Amino acid sequence: MKRFLLIFALLFSFLSIHAADITKISNAFKAGNASTLTAAMDTEIDMAIPSSSKKCNGNDAITMLNTFFRTNKPSAFTILHHADKKESGFFVAKLATSTGEFRVNITYRSDGDNAIIQSIRIE
Repeated sequence: MKRFLLIFALLFSFLSIHAADITKISNAFKAGNASTLTAAMDTEIDMAIPSSSKKCNGNDAITMLNTFFRTNKPSAFTILHHADKKESGFFVAKLATSTGEFRVNITYRSDGDNAIIQSIRIE
């Protein structure tokens, strides 16, 4: 009986581990509004968009994204692959815009239920 309870407790603890919520990031890309990501930006972000690539702070990353969204108005954002590790994760998505489709790669670290963006690459 003790063994059964131990196995049940271990199984439950593995199942109770959940991924960081990336809904806020997904919604910001769908709407083309990077300003809503202020709280989701890490201290330093690796940014790569078609016109620029640099390591910057969260405010600069938001400015770069908003500039990108002004030129490329989003019409759809579809997550193609999403994976989480213990304290980090990443996802790959397809961003349909007024000027064509882009592949988006985002890595993040988990802070409770929140995903804190560490890098954004738009190709």
